[in-house]
Amino acid sequence: MQIDKDLDARGLNCPLPIIKTKKALNDMASGQVLKVVSTDSGSIKDMEAFAKQTGNELLSSTEESGAYVFLLKKK
Repeated sequence: MQIDKDLDARGLNCPLPIIKTKKALNDMASGQVLKVVSTDSGSIKDMEAFAKQTGNELLSSTEESGAYVFLLKKK
C-alpha cells in the first residue's frame, strides 16, 4: 500500500495525536493515505472515534515495537 504522508506522534499524549492527525489530513488530497505512529495507548480508541466522526477511513490499527501504527485514508 502506498503511504502518502507520515506523522510521528510518539511521545505526545491525548489530544495531541488526534489534533496533529486532523491537521495532516487537511493538507492531503482525497484518497491519500496517512500513516500515524503514536505511543499513547488512548490513541487506539481515539483514532477509531476520529475516523467515524470525520468520515475518514481507518484502514488499519496495529501495534509495533511498543508503538501504535494507524493508516487512515482521507475521505
